[in-house]
Amino acid sequence: MISRRSLTAAAALVPIVSSLSPAAAAPAPPRPSATGRSLQRDADALRDAGVTGVAVRLDTPSGTVTARSGVGDLVTRRPVPVGGHLRLGSVTKTYVATVVLQLVGEKRLSLDRTVEELLPGTVSGAGNDGRNITVRDLLRHTSGLRDYMYDVLPEYSAGAYFAGRWRAYRPEELVALAVRHEPVFPAGTGWEYSNTNYVLAGMIIQKVTGRSWERQVRDRILLPLGLRHTGTPGTDPFLPHPHAADHQQFAPDGPMIDTTIPYRPFDSGADGSMTGTARELNRFLSALAAGRLLRPAEQSAMLTTVPVPPGSGHPEGTRDGLGVFLTPFSRGGGEYVGHGGSGFGYVVQAAATMDGRRAVTVSAHSRPVDQRTAERQEEIMRRLVDNALGGTG
Repeated sequence: MISRRSLTAAAALVPIVSSLSPAAAAPAPPRPSATGRSLQRDADALRDAGVTGVAVRLDTPSGTVTARSGVGDLVTRRPVPVGGHLRLGSVTKTYVATVVLQLVGEKRLSLDRTVEELLPGTVSGAGNDGRNITVRDLLRHTSGLRDYMYDVLPEYSAGAYFAGRWRAYRPEELVALAVRHEPVFPAGTGWEYSNTNYVLAGMIIQKVTGRSWERQVRDRILLPLGLRHTGTPGTDPFLPHPHAADHQQFAPDGPMIDTTIPYRPFDSGADGSMTGTARELNRFLSALAAGRLLRPAEQSAMLTTVPVPPGSGHPEGTRDGLGVFLTPFSRGGGEYVGHGGSGFGYVVQAAATMDGRRAVTVSAHSRPVDQRTAERQEEIMRRLVDNALGGTG
């Protein structure tokens, strides 16, 4: 509470401040740069497309540029926090793939080893055969394994979200759910994104090292890079503060439901459980792109890609490597590397230039049920990333 004395003292300062010469007055805040204006414009466009809250951070050799738009939650209408904590979702896969490739560089693992050799009996039945699926297939989504996510959400509704959000599955249980179904295609003959692949990758890290994938990510990536605000919380459903609230719409014309507590069957394993901040995510991607985390041979393997087929939700020309996607700039000439993540109520997109000199993270803290609106928001987000890394307005 401000006292009467404080108010009187503040009032007494008014004539003194007013009498100062223009030269002595407080300097005006600096005008935003062209990059800052472009970033803010694109963040506002995402808000105008229906996203409740947006945060962007761009790191370049010239410094850091940030933008925020919308609100941090729909109840208090507080602003989106500066430097807030984020659910990284499937960006977790990039950290896991990096650890696997480090193990390859240490000759403790080969990308050509099969799942059956490493995890005997884990992938079998209904036409699934771990003898035909390699570690490389897992990391670049060419295994043909069905995505377990179809089996842990009985229906797309607010009721199903609230009923199931506290349940956690062991990795073996998720794989068992997936292999009850026939493969989408024979291993190595097609491409389809499947979270089951990275559940298996986490299990392989445990088998090869004797320690969990979480421990390996911490020891090999987070600690060396000084990423103190990036975590592997497993089934812990609570984000550190500060953070924006996430909101999911489940029905047309229905309300936005607060889904800041995640749906744990989706968000508790090597396929999507990590949390962090935009600052630290940019630092990780910059280090990875610049070759600071992998040896040249493994860096080359990570960036050896297969085409992503049309209709998969990626821009035309996108290719999938090992834990990363390579996306061409919309104006031609070059590409950038990154990965996205999403869950109920949030979308995160992180990317860096191929030399690691520019990195951007954008987070959107709501998701609509309408597919056309969702696609429009995703297109605006891609344009934001493209503009930020391409350096054009």
